Amino acid sequence: MTEMRPVTPAQPAPGTRAPLSAIDVLAFACELFAFGTLAFWGFVFWPFPWNIVVGIAAPVAAIIVWALFVSPRAVFAVHPFVRAIVELLVYVSATIAWWSMGAAWVGLVFGVVAVTVGVMAGRRRFT
Repeated sequence: MTEMRPVTPAQPAPGTRAPLSAIDVLAFACELFAFGTLAFWGFVFWPFPWNIVVGIAAPVAAIIVWALFVSPRAVFAVHPFVRAIVELLVYVSATIAWWSMGAAWVGLVFGVVAVTVGVMAGRRRFT
């Protein structure tokens, strides 16, 4: 009789990574929408001298935080729960920006979609 070996998922070749899934693409779209929302909020919601500062600083700050903790090549290797909290904070900031602009439904829909996609992407990454 031949011995049965457990099947393990194939590891990508060194220097490559697993192919992107639809969840990865949706998570990236949610991140781009959050950064765009923060820029839109800064340029539209604030009065003239501050709209330029906030319109540039808000998305740049969110991108820096995302790059430091959440990105695939993050500067700081943190626990997955810390990663999830940082990602959630970026989504919450975009949701609050929509709420403050008077578009609560847009913020609510974005928050639900972003958190759902984030949870699905996190489960896919860490299982």
